Amino acid sequence: MLQKPLTRAPGCIILRDMDKGVRTADRRDSPSGGPGVFSFFALEENASFLFNSCVFLAASYGKIGPRFLGGGRERQEITMLREGIDGQRIPSGCAVSAIFSKTGQRQNGEDIIHSIAMMHDRSNGLGGGFAAYGIYPEYREFYALHIFYEGQRAKEACEAFLEHHFDVVDQQKIPTRKTPAITDPPMIWRYFVEPLHTKLAESQLDEDTFVSRCVIRVNSQIEGAYIFSSGKDMGVFKAVGYPEDVGEFYRLEDYKGYCWTAHGRYPTNTPGWWGGAHPFALLDRSVVHNGEISSYDANRRAIEMYGYECDLLTDTEVITYIIDFLVRRRGLTYEEAASVMAAPFWSTIDRMDGRERARMTYLRSAFGGMLVTGPFSIIVGFTGGIMALNDRLKLRSMVVGERGSNVYIASEESAIRVIQPQLDTLYAPRGGEPVVYRLDEAAAEQRR
Repeated sequence: MLQKPLTRAPGCIILRDMDKGVRTADRRDSPSGGPGVFSFFALEENASFLFNSCVFLAASYGKIGPRFLGGGRERQEITMLREGIDGQRIPSGCAVSAIFSKTGQRQNGEDIIHSIAMMHDRSNGLGGGFAAYGIYPEYREFYALHIFYEGQRAKEACEAFLEHHFDVVDQQKIPTRKTPAITDPPMIWRYFVEPLHTKLAESQLDEDTFVSRCVIRVNSQIEGAYIFSSGKDMGVFKAVGYPEDVGEFYRLEDYKGYCWTAHGRYPTNTPGWWGGAHPFALLDRSVVHNGEISSYDANRRAIEMYGYECDLLTDTEVITYIIDFLVRRRGLTYEEAASVMAAPFWSTIDRMDGRERARMTYLRSAFGGMLVTGPFSIIVGFTGGIMALNDRLKLRSMVVGERGSNVYIASEESAIRVIQPQLDTLYAPRGGEPVVYRLDEAAAEQRR
């Protein structure tokens, strides 16, 4: 079932169940300092509580037991286990992985699934996903919209919107297979579209801006519909589940791409729901992220001044919009965008030579609200390339390996070695140092 978070406050989360109404979850810490308790209450009489999608729970290894309150209200009580108690270990973060061919050689999704599966223990089954580039060569000139629907009414409303703004050249259900570990899926469709010339002329916008505004409008205004992928010749595939199960569910062995990114999610602040899984994408830029952004609210306020709407309540969504704004709308290179998000300290800038000091001073001053603080490692996919970036203190792990024309990026070396044991190079990027790879000239020209 597709569910969207409504709001979040310390110790409390409110979730919308598209069919059943509103639920609240509140956290009560034990007076003894033992395991905390999360209690979930159905707000309407005799409402069924869909536990699997609602529970975000920073430590997922909780003990779950149903209890019932008076008045027919169903209650689920979860005793949260804490690190170090009874030998429990809570993994430190999510998992990210990527494969990129500099020559544009396309391969199916089997290797990226094996890579991310090696880091199974870094996720907890509340989110997994993939982004792939070069998978729709027959529709490469059209925007590929991947959409979750919670029901037929949402589908009809969204399709009416699409037909009013776009020429829809093809539409189809995204093929999936029944997978025991993936439950309660929404309706999942894709559309290959181009903006209607009359609407585009009327808007006086370029195509990318027109499409991005339409995506944001659908996601913020059409109840029960969520466009989670909107680029050309690429697609995002994500769900609630472990990433290897998500890959099986979406039949990724049937797709071939020159770039693959993957994510296994261990939610810390937001719920596990289909839209909240990684990657997050807008147009052709997709982001997978391990970490926690402490500057979320400042970043959100900064990016919303430019027309973005952050309604998913996750820090990764904000990173995606920041990259789109800096690269597409402001014309920065990916290296310059990295210098904004993981900017050097002012004391470091003061020691730079004149030209570089002036450049970094400008970037920090002009885009100060987009400095991303807190531990993170991200992989950004884009048409023709890929970027990996750690926070400036390198508080999250990331390694990069190369073999021939192939590049491998992952949270752990083992996730690379399992698919490519023999590497020409292997290194860990420094904090704040962007690692950017692009298609070589011949491959890039072939794709134009």
